[in-house]
Amino acid sequence: MRNVFEAILERGHDEDFEPVDTLDFEPTEAPAGSPEKIEKLAQRVEKGLPIWHPDDRQDYSGLTGVIRPRD
Repeated sequence: MRNVFEAILERGHDEDFEPVDTLDFEPTEAPAGSPEKIEKLAQRVEKGLPIWHPDDRQDYSGLTGVIRPRD
């Protein structure tokens, strides 16, 4: 999957879906748009969790700009 929308298309969706906040619903420090953040959002969809956590990283402060190779 390349993005959260592909995850929804692959796993399906329901207009009446109500995400459930469980112990698996943890914030991420991954910056917006990063492969790590996209993977985390996809995992949340797969687990039936809310997509956005209120404590997810909100900015890019403290990031060094180091580019890591993709797998």
